[in-house]
Amino acid sequence: MNGKRMFGTNGVRGVIGEMMTPDLVLKIGAALGSMRKGTIAVGRDTRTSGEALAHALKAGLLMTGCDVVDVGILPTPALQYIIKTNRFAGGAMITASHNPPEYNGVKIIEADGTEMSDDEIIKLEDRFFAGEFSVAPWDGVGAEAAAPDRIEEYIQAVVGHFPAGIGEGMTVVVDPGSGPAALTTPIILSRMGCRVHTINARLDGTFPGRLPEPTPEGLQPLSEMVVATGADFGVAHDGDADRAVFVDTIGRYIEENYEFGLIEDYVCSRNGGGLVVTPVATSRLIRDIAERHGCTVDYTPVGSIYVARRMIELMGRGEKVSFGGEGNGGLIYADHQFCRDGGMTAAMMVAVLASHRGRKLSEILDELPAYHLVKEKHHTADPAALVRAMEEAFSGETIEKIDGIKIVRDNAWALVRASGTEPMIRIMIEAKDQGVADAMYEEIMRVVRQV
Repeated sequence: MNGKRMFGTNGVRGVIGEMMTPDLVLKIGAALGSMRKGTIAVGRDTRTSGEALAHALKAGLLMTGCDVVDVGILPTPALQYIIKTNRFAGGAMITASHNPPEYNGVKIIEADGTEMSDDEIIKLEDRFFAGEFSVAPWDGVGAEAAAPDRIEEYIQAVVGHFPAGIGEGMTVVVDPGSGPAALTTPIILSRMGCRVHTINARLDGTFPGRLPEPTPEGLQPLSEMVVATGADFGVAHDGDADRAVFVDTIGRYIEENYEFGLIEDYVCSRNGGGLVVTPVATSRLIRDIAERHGCTVDYTPVGSIYVARRMIELMGRGEKVSFGGEGNGGLIYADHQFCRDGGMTAAMMVAVLASHRGRKLSEILDELPAYHLVKEKHHTADPAALVRAMEEAFSGETIEKIDGIKIVRDNAWALVRASGTEPMIRIMIEAKDQGVADAMYEEIMRVVRQV
């Protein structure tokens, strides 16, 4: 079976009017409808092109005889929750997640709320490229229903996860970035008892306040508002709100591995042992905190879908899985649903602070072990050859090959892997000592220069 030709790790994405067109999306809908007969839920983020692409997707589904429930604008995890709990045959989300406004895309969701697996995506692509669609006759085409109120099911599920009033006395600033989290996160935190201020909370697919990817620079106004209002923390989302990132009490951007560590500490302390599932690119901090609570880390390839499916696989074997996620603000809660969920992560930070009984988030963060992380990209015509060269150059050391090449030392590690979307390699190095990290980076770059 060949690899994927069009879809990446999290769906298919492209620039509107170039690669991403209504014609392409209609065919994706027809391929999905040919594979998953039944009722399909469709949602979208706030992008200006979302409405056109949603109509195209629905047309493709309807022509194959599927019924469609259009749940409107909502976060991707809200759509995933609705699909899972209402037993839809599947779903599709029109979103380009953190990409700039000119992009859009499609994520395909299975009946259990997870993103479609690589094997099934390859089958969908085969249908797409061959034009093999099971088009229904005139008396068998599907019907469409609108259900924008279904978003309330997701809000209630997140709020119901926590004791009533857990956020009382807390002030929080929410930056949905003009994306669909504007319809969920402020309401979730308010219902938990928090006093909520917002910034960039108007739905606007031109993203006037900041780009959909939450960066330290883009979140400067959020940081300023946290400090000005004396808030306990600020939370921001990407374009489809499957991720959440934070700024602390004094307005500092919290590096996402530390966000993971904080919430992991809270979850694992209440679960008593078990497994924490995360990609090979995640900080050693996650292992440190897991060990603190008698948990073990299980590593996967990079990508939230691999984390989610590994969690399901392990639990299916009777293993205890406490937590999962990536070091990019995408965290997965096994007792909620098997996907990254930014709304649940925002709510979980309220619970973390409540458990520390009035201590400031900045103080709690400063107590976590400090690691230095080096992240670089290197463009190359043959990424696979470079990865092979690394394996050869470091063959005398401990090497893991879960995804690319990971060189593991007592005081540091380095990961070299081919990008799934561009002709380049990604290099990550981590150590407690900055000098050690820099020296290992130089070793890696010597091999890169030789190749």
